[in-house]
Amino acid sequence: MKRRSERIRDALRTQLWPVPAIAVVLSVGLGIFLPRLDAAVDDSLPPAVTALLFGGGPEAARSVLEAISGSLITVTSLTFSLTVVTLQLASSQFSPRLLRTFTRDRFVHFTLALFLATFVFALTVLRSVRTQQDEDGPFVPEISVTVSFVLSLASVMGLVLFLAHLTREIRVETMMRNVHEETKVTIDRIFPAGAPPQPQEPQPGPGSIPITSASSGFLTSIDEQALLQAARETGTVVRIDREPGSSLIEGVPFARAWKPGSGRALNTEEAAELGKRVNEAVATGFERTNVQDVAFGFRQLVDVAARALSPGINDPTTAIHVLGHLSSLLCCLVDRNPGPRMMTDNDDGGRVRVVLALPGVEELLDLAVSQPRLYGAKDPTVAARLIELLREVAWCDKHRRYRAAVARQLEQLRSAIEAASLEEKERIRLIQAADETAALLAN
Repeated sequence: MKRRSERIRDALRTQLWPVPAIAVVLSVGLGIFLPRLDAAVDDSLPPAVTALLFGGGPEAARSVLEAISGSLITVTSLTFSLTVVTLQLASSQFSPRLLRTFTRDRFVHFTLALFLATFVFALTVLRSVRTQQDEDGPFVPEISVTVSFVLSLASVMGLVLFLAHLTREIRVETMMRNVHEETKVTIDRIFPAGAPPQPQEPQPGPGSIPITSASSGFLTSIDEQALLQAARETGTVVRIDREPGSSLIEGVPFARAWKPGSGRALNTEEAAELGKRVNEAVATGFERTNVQDVAFGFRQLVDVAARALSPGINDPTTAIHVLGHLSSLLCCLVDRNPGPRMMTDNDDGGRVRVVLALPGVEELLDLAVSQPRLYGAKDPTVAARLIELLREVAWCDKHRRYRAAVARQLEQLRSAIEAASLEEKERIRLIQAADETAALLAN
């Protein structure tokens, strides 16, 4: 249930419409209620309060409300246009996978909500203004018109702040910081600090069966408790072979199940029921999310680096900044216990019932280094930053668990530097830096 609620909250956060829609509904309700309150208390308000309220007649009230509603719908259209342009720029200039960082921006949500709420409130209050020609006599909802005026002032300030916010958010440094922070939150959730080492992973028995996917898409999240309950009730061990973020294809196996110790295979009915329950515990979608997908943040950052190193953009400084963020995230991981997670049945002596495939440091290190090495080895500054990244990861690996993986990446980087068309002076300097890092790994 916890994972499901996280998935629902993430889906709502990445949509532009929920907050503005709620604001529209509330503003309609307020636009109906407040004029009635006006009619009930207008004659009993003290002069000090009345002096602060709208003091014009019905025609003036109508003009003010019409001006507010007309101008706010124009401002809202402008805001939507600027947001769409920003999304296009982020997609083409940096990476299409960065769009989630904009669509989940709460400042954008609340700015649009303010504009739409002001427009709808003014339009709703306009219905209650009566002139001399109306049957019930003239009526000016002074409090309501004053609230509309205050909301319009707030909208003007909101537009100014939105423009300032947009110019800040469109900077690549801000986008990288946002991705870094989101990925760090995911790391803390999936690989918490201080978590004990995982027990030994059980191996499939002779009667193991494959479990095929019931739908196609990216594996976005797993309901771990539902999976554990299914394995416990059927007396099986379930191993999910695909990591969150992997692509699942309907009808293709993505998990295995077996009865530990007995060697007996599940019959057809048992296998069908277990496969159904496993698929119900797995959520798929047509885009990756960072709810349980640790590698997604790495993928976003690497995409920015690869795009920056493309000949059309040629921005190695951005790639170097990306490598700094990747190094920080990797150094955070080496002190934890990333990799497959074993879920045990405490009612059965701590027997492992579920094995979840999760990325380890080796996979994430390869993801962080491979493409920047491929595209950036010919740039001395990028190559030097890659060597420094490997040195930083090795330095933070106090228990020396990942030295072999770092050494492999260093050797591949050294080969790429030797094959690149660099000036001899730069090549010697980079090879010397690689040798110094190799010496650190050997100590």
